[in-house]
Amino acid sequence: MNTQMILDYLSSLSTNNNREWYHAHKAEYQAANAQFEELIQSLIFRIGEFDSGVLGHAPKELTFKLVRDTRFSRDKSPYNPAFRAHISSMGKLPIPVGYYLMVKPGGQSFLGGGLFANMFKDATKMVRDYISEHGGEWEAVITAPAFQEYFTVQGTALKNVPAGYEKEHPQAGYLKCKSWYLEYPVQDEDFADSEQFLSRAADVFHRMQPFNDYLNHALAGFQMPKR
Repeated sequence: MNTQMILDYLSSLSTNNNREWYHAHKAEYQAANAQFEELIQSLIFRIGEFDSGVLGHAPKELTFKLVRDTRFSRDKSPYNPAFRAHISSMGKLPIPVGYYLMVKPGGQSFLGGGLFANMFKDATKMVRDYISEHGGEWEAVITAPAFQEYFTVQGTALKNVPAGYEKEHPQAGYLKCKSWYLEYPVQDEDFADSEQFLSRAADVFHRMQPFNDYLNHALAGFQMPKR
């Protein structure tokens, strides 16, 4: 697969972020997107070696559109010059959590895992309750050497521990969070080497798996809100 083609297209779109250019270069988009879907298929197989739950999804089911929703944004650029995908047992929905990839040239690409969405109050409460009750397991996951070598838990957080939870809880800092996620940066030159990138991505995602598994245990039974 040609991952450099993906970077080249996204760089051009970033420079020419308008509908006229996008439609005039639809063939380049289709070629780059085909390479990205091929990459996602390879990632599915690599991840499937340690997490079989992701197998069975078609890459096109896991990717996100380039079109931006600009209704409430000062930035009226019509496109997000990034290829993105979320690989999980239930596809690209944010829950259950899975393995996230964003390709955006200029050092903005990353591999991610965990719960990025903080708008689902029920999900946030479920994770807080689980951390509160299983703090030792949480500590074991985030202090494992394979985890600490690559990751720091990130997430939107409150200033104080919310009502209903122990303020002196050993995991009080994480009980403040509304989301819990990981990001591992990927440089353009590393992504351009497809085989090297696939090997690194598989390793990074494997290290994320215990974190994802913990959150998914916490989120067992969660129902996505109906639109």
